[in-house]
Amino acid sequence: MKMTPLLLALGAAGLALSAQAAEPVPFNVQQLVKLNKLQSAAVSKDGTKLVYGLKTLDAKGDASADLYLLDLAESGAKPQQLTTASGTEHDVAFAPDGKSVYFIAARNGSSQIYNLALDGGEARQVTDLPLDVEAYKLSNDGKQLVMSIRVFPECADLACSKDKFAQEAQRKSTGREYNQLMVRHWDTWGDHARGHLFVAQLGDQMLTDAVDVTQGRDTETPPKPFSGMEEVSFTPDGKHIVYSAKAPGKDQAWTTNYDIWQVPVAGGKTVNLTEDNQAWDAQPTFSADGRYMAYLAMKKPGFEADRYAIMLRDTVTGQVKEIAPLWDRSPSSIAFGPDDRTLYVTAQDLGQVSIFEVNTQFGDVRSIYNEGSNSLLAVTRDKVIFEHKALDQPGDFYTVNLDGQGLQRLTDVNKDKLAEIKFGDYQQFSFKGWNNEQVYGYWIKPANFKEGTQYPVAYLVHGGPQGSFGNSFSGRWNAQLWAGAGYGVVMVDFHGSTGYGQAFTDSISLDWGGKPLEDLQKGLAAAGKQQKWLDTDNACALGGSYGGYMMNWIQGNWNDGFKCLVDHAGLFDMRSMYHVTEELWFPEHEFGGSYEQSKALYEKFNPANYVENWKTPMLVIHGEKDFRVPYDQGLAAFSFMQRQGIPSELLVYPDENHWILNPDNLQQWYAKVLGWMDRWTQK
Repeated sequence: MKMTPLLLALGAAGLALSAQAAEPVPFNVQQLVKLNKLQSAAVSKDGTKLVYGLKTLDAKGDASADLYLLDLAESGAKPQQLTTASGTEHDVAFAPDGKSVYFIAARNGSSQIYNLALDGGEARQVTDLPLDVEAYKLSNDGKQLVMSIRVFPECADLACSKDKFAQEAQRKSTGREYNQLMVRHWDTWGDHARGHLFVAQLGDQMLTDAVDVTQGRDTETPPKPFSGMEEVSFTPDGKHIVYSAKAPGKDQAWTTNYDIWQVPVAGGKTVNLTEDNQAWDAQPTFSADGRYMAYLAMKKPGFEADRYAIMLRDTVTGQVKEIAPLWDRSPSSIAFGPDDRTLYVTAQDLGQVSIFEVNTQFGDVRSIYNEGSNSLLAVTRDKVIFEHKALDQPGDFYTVNLDGQGLQRLTDVNKDKLAEIKFGDYQQFSFKGWNNEQVYGYWIKPANFKEGTQYPVAYLVHGGPQGSFGNSFSGRWNAQLWAGAGYGVVMVDFHGSTGYGQAFTDSISLDWGGKPLEDLQKGLAAAGKQQKWLDTDNACALGGSYGGYMMNWIQGNWNDGFKCLVDHAGLFDMRSMYHVTEELWFPEHEFGGSYEQSKALYEKFNPANYVENWKTPMLVIHGEKDFRVPYDQGLAAFSFMQRQGIPSELLVYPDENHWILNPDNLQQWYAKVLGWMDRWTQK
């Protein structure tokens, strides 16, 4: 067809519109919830293949999660989709020969284990058990598996537990009965069932039964709610299961004494391998030759944020020693290298989560990769395979040589989506905080930053309080969303934050309102002095959990610092908080005992005691299923402000816990928070 001047003009206009549409726009929450998300992943034993799950949203907003295979031996290989069934495949693992993968899926109404050959064909169901399989792990030879299944400890078999669950569902009365703590945890009331470990032999026949090797034990295995099968291992000879759990007892709510236990795969006598340590022991990991078991161990009973030491147990002699005792970092994961004598660990380090190599003989520690936030996936003969995130990178898989050279990206799962997003430039900064000690933080420029313009500040305060707002990417508190909304973002890792040495982390205990507040005051001033585009006189502060506590503390102790505040799940009255939270070990360590034992300190740092100074407009947000900081804390703060005429609003989620997890709720959350901040920072 001949192109007329009109058609040529229309074509040119179309190209212009297309080019204009392709321009990236400042990051927003609608883009955040549509990002593809990596899920469970596994590397074959020979290091040549990677299988991972990828969660995606279609044009209608419906989610699906499928498995993909990547050939690591072929340079430039493209991922191959392995599954297309509806639902989600998770907990993927390679068979020892690398020719098939196992995964969990609920294809017939119950979560069971499947096996899929990589050379084609349909997935074969491996288990058909009366109850859901929540997680699993294969033995080294692939002939056995250990599964986590929720059962009633008093039941002798799975059928008994299934019947009890059915009876509970049909019960007409609704009362829950308890005779000890913990009656609820995180966001769930106890139903008297427990996570137990079941072992079965793999063969050609579908598994319909398994041995409960934790039979009768009134304890969670692996620990809930955030631990997984990294807390469970087969011994390399396949004869025993080793796992981390608390001993049964009435002290579950006020002890952190997780021990490492060993039990035969056929069941029988359970042996406590770490009985001498009254603090937290975790992540038993064996060398391939079976000679050594590495694990992580804290030293302070009752303290969940103590430094994890790397321990090494000689399985022949029984000797136990600490590796690298002078290294002042706290590992979060461990794996043996190919020589069975070198460990590879991840640990927070100066605002990053870095990968380190640790020599088990001499304790030498060497940095392998220290940019962004990284989590170990596998260590092969010559490479470390890991997931990497940063403030402007949602998450992809990478490899790096064992000498720290040759960084290579393996996946780019959000390439097209990220091309449409404009992030703000960011940089780490430091200043002299409490006691003139060095404190670190990050600032982020607004996504549409223009030189010579001053911008209002979003001052983000992290929770924990032993936590960090570092160089990572979050699906909830994502700092780049405030940069996308036109704010300059400032985040400070105040005294008490993790990744700066254990003494720095310890310094917040017994001093919740002291050093951190001073760091926050000096940090905002330092950021404004160093970056003139930050209008620190036109700032709003916001935080969740301890960050929410700090909003309430700022109200009474720094009430001229901000135009507005946002308190998400914040602690308001430390007396009532102590008596309604579920993990009592936490306040008891942070304040030196129970409320009755350490009343003076609880009251010294109790925001409710300083309400006469409150005047800053504040938005309060809380989830009704939050059992860590129950929602009455938010209601109390809001009630006080309403009664005193302080500008305030309340946003409550009946279906959310300590976090906002529903994507629709998350969009409402950001709309409300940003709208509140815009209202008070507009000049």
